[in-house]
Formats: sequence, C-alpha cells, structure tokens
Amino acid sequence: MDEALCLSDVHAFYGESHVLKGVSFSLQHNQLLVLLGRNGAGKTTCINSIIGFLPPRQGEIHLFGEPIARRSPEVIAQKGVGLVPQGRRIFPSLTVRENLLVASHKPVDGSTQTWGVEEVFRAFPQLRDRQHHLGGFLSGGEQQMLAIGRALMSNPRVLLLDEPSEGLAPQIVAEVRRVLLALKERGLAIVLVEQNTGLALKVADDVVILNGGCIVHEGTAEDIQNRYDILVANLGIF
Repeated sequence: MDEALCLSDVHAFYGESHVLKGVSFSLQHNQLLVLLGRNGAGKTTCINSIIGFLPPRQGEIHLFGEPIARRSPEVIAQKGVGLVPQGRRIFPSLTVRENLLVASHKPVDGSTQTWGVEEVFRAFPQLRDRQHHLGGFLSGGEQQMLAIGRALMSNPRVLLLDEPSEGLAPQIVAEVRRVLLALKERGLAIVLVEQNTGLALKVADDVVILNGGCIVHEGTAEDIQNRYDILVANLGIF
C-alpha cells in the first residue's frame, strides 16, 4: 500500500525568497511525524505546501500515491487532508457545535463516518459542556480542543497540526499529548509542527529537523532524544 504522504524534492518560495530547498520525507500509516526547527526554519511552510496554501515551484507531494502538489486547498482537503492551523482560527461568532458542524465531511473512501459531533464530544468532554457557547468566549485550551475537533469532523486521512501547544498551560499541553496519542492509535497519519520539543519527542515516531529550509537530520524520536549535539545545534536546546 502507498505511503500516506510523501514529499519529494519540494522547493517553495515566498516571492523571490527561497524558503524550502529540496525537502523530502514520507509519512507512513498509523504514524506521527514531527517537524522540528527554530523559528523560520521552514516548518510552517512545509504545512502550507502540503495543504496547498503555498504550492511548491518544484518537487512533488503525493497523498496515498496521488499527486496533490499545486492543487487548490479545497481539493486537497476534500481528498482527506485535515489542518489544525497555528493560532487555532476558530469561528468566534459561532457556537462550539456550529464550529464543528460547519466542517463536517464524509470520509473520502466512502466508509462509515468515524468523526461526528458526538464522537468529538467523547474525545473532548469539556466541549460538550460548552457546546452552546460562542467560540470567542472559550479559553485558549478549549479553543485548541475545538480546532482539533473541527479538523477531525472532516474525517481526514492525514492530519496536519501547526503548533497545537502554543500558549497553553502545562495541564492543557498534557491533554493535547493524550489526544495525539489516541489519534495515532486510531490509525490516523499525523504531521506535527511543534516548538515544545519535550511534547514532540513523547508523541512522535519519526523526527525531521529543518534548518534554513533544508532537512539537516531525520530519524526516530528514540534516536534523536540522545543526540544532544543535534538538538543544541539546530534547536538551541541545552
């Protein structure tokens, strides 16, 4: 069976600024791959290239063997790529339930719908209690849970998460970790961009480290945990 997601020699530009320089990596089924790197290393640009916000000028991206590079974000989403964007970007004037329903989509393969409102509420019980509250009145942690739940309502085959722990209290970060592990156990293929290296290495199977738009290291999370030279050089971790 084809890999869930594969990037091959992807080059991406903002105007004339060359941001991604030949990035290649693959994501397997039931796997969580984390992208690490300093600010400006190219992590979010990778996410934007996959989802179609910033189509690569060179290189290919395949979703379960199907080319999706330079397709529109709407088409890519319809083919089964879900996004939890940086900053959450929920609809503040809609209720929690409305935020979820607006994103509802049947599975691409025609199988029984896995994620619906009740399934999201079982994963995030606090959202059930807030289901009639406007999104703009939720706490930061509740908004993050809603952003993840909204992405799941599209029943994605591949889920992209951009900095899901940003600005959250430690107990909420622990909840994000629990959710990520549960999603992986359910067979979802996940790409995670994360500045919280501790969280990332606890949930990841594989790690790709970016620096200056290039991949400088890739391997298993278990291997990278003991490579302090790589962590210090590329992430500033001491």
